[in-house]
Amino acid sequence: MDTKSRRAFLLQTASAAAALACANGLSFKGWAEASSPRLRAWITSGQETYKPLDVQPWEVSSRPSPAAVEIDAGQRFQSILGFGGAFTDASCYLFSRMEPAQRRQLLEELIGPNGLGLSVGRTCIGSSDYSRNAYSFDDSGLPDPELKHFSIEHDRAYILPMLREAKQINPELFLFSAPWSPPGWMKSGQSLLGGAMRKEYMSAYAQYFVKFLQGYRAEGVTISAVTSQNEVDTDQDGRMPATLWGQEYEAGFVQEFLGPALRKAGLDTRIWLLDHNYNLWGRVLDQLSDPQLAQYVDGVAWHGYVGTPDAMTRVHDAYPSKDAFWTEGGPDFMDPHYATDWAQWSSTFCGVLKNWARCIVSWNLLLDEKGRPNIGPFNCGGLVTQDSKTQQLTRSGQYWAFAHYSKSVRRGARVLASRGTTAGIDHVAFANPGGDYVLVLTNQGEAQEIDCRFEGKRVHLSLPQNSIVTLQWS
Repeated sequence: MDTKSRRAFLLQTASAAAALACANGLSFKGWAEASSPRLRAWITSGQETYKPLDVQPWEVSSRPSPAAVEIDAGQRFQSILGFGGAFTDASCYLFSRMEPAQRRQLLEELIGPNGLGLSVGRTCIGSSDYSRNAYSFDDSGLPDPELKHFSIEHDRAYILPMLREAKQINPELFLFSAPWSPPGWMKSGQSLLGGAMRKEYMSAYAQYFVKFLQGYRAEGVTISAVTSQNEVDTDQDGRMPATLWGQEYEAGFVQEFLGPALRKAGLDTRIWLLDHNYNLWGRVLDQLSDPQLAQYVDGVAWHGYVGTPDAMTRVHDAYPSKDAFWTEGGPDFMDPHYATDWAQWSSTFCGVLKNWARCIVSWNLLLDEKGRPNIGPFNCGGLVTQDSKTQQLTRSGQYWAFAHYSKSVRRGARVLASRGTTAGIDHVAFANPGGDYVLVLTNQGEAQEIDCRFEGKRVHLSLPQNSIVTLQWS
């Protein structure tokens, strides 16, 4: 046998042996690096925001480590719908005021495949507190149960155009909508600000939803889900568009009016209950115990302002067929750490995702430096802030927290079990539909060292103070 043939034979033999060893679960020290999965990493810490991070490749190791996170790909939980933000009246107005090229660039940055990759958007059925003025789609001065004065004309000015442009950039953008208030004539007090829904107008209100969905669809914008009311348990003291919905009223509206109306109209729009805080989990459990109501309910929309995220697990464990969606939470423009609290937000996201939520949606995508436009009493900031004088854009800490999830975690990804109790470190892992894996590590405390373990291999990481690290491998 000549030299070239012998070298080829030996190479083929070595390759075959390596393949056989892998198939039988064996490992050889000399082949550890070659058989390690490809690993990429990004970090946000200090002055660095979502920067590539050099890390050593996975290595075969059985050496125990007291500070370790173990990923178990065999234990899988909910699938991910996506990450996103709210296209409020305020945000859409600011988008519309931008120069077209600047607006396109920002929308590409937020929802484009080479940007954050946000894939879920929330819209408002009428005005919220983050609007230029209070309005509904039927502001007749007198009761109008036949909805003769219904019109979505207000939204044609800049909300629908912004949504259409967003859908051009990301055709897979999942949109859901929530009302802050029915028309004033449907409520006690006759006002959009505060008050409660009156039962006699529930049938008309169900048709109001149908007309909204059909009207948007005719404008080229499909809404895939609705909530019955934003924040059912408060009227905000009449300081903004808001409505009290008692438990029985919400249940009756969905069961007797909204669900049947959507079906009769041939709309496949999903219905989510609550759209309010964790501490109302008992209310949801009671509502879902009624099969006549539950048949119309796809899931529950949650806010994280009051209570703890394990409330979502309580509801999931009782009704595993009803999904959880985290639909509102945003930064405070008055917080001195507005631009740097990424670890705090990432820790929040981790808790949300480890308690069955399928999406995480920020509040306003864009506001000015004073949290405007705003007709309400709260100090919310935008995911992005635009200075009203200079037009300069500032990204929030929440923006950079999103980057560590939305840039790597695809729709349809499954949350994996990850274990480890190192103080100050949060972790959540995913398996993407394409076969790759993602691990997000958040360190809110002092700098520390940690091992990450996956299928008999490990990688060692240094986590700086107030940092997020994303690992992605295949």
